[in-house]
Amino acid sequence: MKLVILDRDGVINHDSPDFIKSPAEWIPVAGSLEAIARLNQAGYRVVVASNQSGIAREFFDMTILNAIHQKMHTLAQQVGASIDAVFFCPHAAADNCDCRKPKPGMFTEISQRYKISLKGVPVVGDSLRDLQAGYVSGCVPFLVLTGKGEKTQATGGLPPGTLVFPDLAAMVTHLLKTSTASALHVVS
Repeated sequence: MKLVILDRDGVINHDSPDFIKSPAEWIPVAGSLEAIARLNQAGYRVVVASNQSGIAREFFDMTILNAIHQKMHTLAQQVGASIDAVFFCPHAAADNCDCRKPKPGMFTEISQRYKISLKGVPVVGDSLRDLQAGYVSGCVPFLVLTGKGEKTQATGGLPPGTLVFPDLAAMVTHLLKTSTASALHVVS
């Protein structure tokens, strides 16, 4: 199975320092949903792994989070994209749970749900914690410069081998080009 793990805020949609608290505030980054559609067309299943501490902080509740994700799924479907599943951590940092990135709990859950190793699976994020959680789980880290990405790049300390792209669309173009090239190399 070919799988890609995406962070949500700052990767698929525009981020906000005040949290995305309603479907109206969930606005896709230009080209991100079309990039997911291209992944799907190439045989990839796409899952989202997202910290959502706004629930613990009572900025929004599960009904609102579900409505935000429904909007994401609906807009994705309108461009031929499918997001297979959304994994999220509803806890605050002070809760010290295992699922909040940079801890790998969500990635462990993804691995168990899909019954696969995450070794070599691309993880795309705009913050260091997204990449750290994926990296310790065996994923290949990709930083996008949307959302907090530019600040993350400037701060440094990225996991070894992290590749950096302007946005999800550019990352997907690279991934599909390199996976096609390796498939062609194997065939010849």
